[in-house]
Amino acid sequence: MIFIQTWKKQELEKLNENFVKIIHQDWAVLTVAGPEKTNAMTVNWVQIGWLWNKPVVTVYVRPQRYTYPLINHNENFSLAFFEESERPQLAYLGKASGQMEDKLAHCGYTLLSLDQIPAIEQARLILTCRILYQSDLVAEQFHDPTIAQQWYDQGDFHRSYVAEILNVWQKE
Repeated sequence: MIFIQTWKKQELEKLNENFVKIIHQDWAVLTVAGPEKTNAMTVNWVQIGWLWNKPVVTVYVRPQRYTYPLINHNENFSLAFFEESERPQLAYLGKASGQMEDKLAHCGYTLLSLDQIPAIEQARLILTCRILYQSDLVAEQFHDPTIAQQWYDQGDFHRSYVAEILNVWQKE
């Protein structure tokens, strides 16, 4: 017997989630469609909050990541959160390149579409997002130059993407 999971929209303000914990300790997976295939990567530097009278999430992607050109040419992405048992798969999604292989298939993950945005079926919580603003981090803007020295010694500064949270989805 095959059990199909169903997803239900939830109100962000009514979620009983500690986003600092799930971002820092559990991580998240950013999934974005490309012209030929969809790619996903683990993200850990994420903020969630309120900006421009909208619920928003800010994610950061380095230029050498395969996701970088995909997200730069796409208005939407999803951000998925998983159970702790998925940690090995999330670590793999953070290390392997989607340009070289189908990382999602390697992890046994399947895609679904929520709000016409690709997302990972095996997640427990998914945010669908629409990019509102993007900006590159630059060395000159760091008030504490040791941060740039520690995290960007190769000069590969992240691009930040501020995105409106369109919907929050949970498995029923």
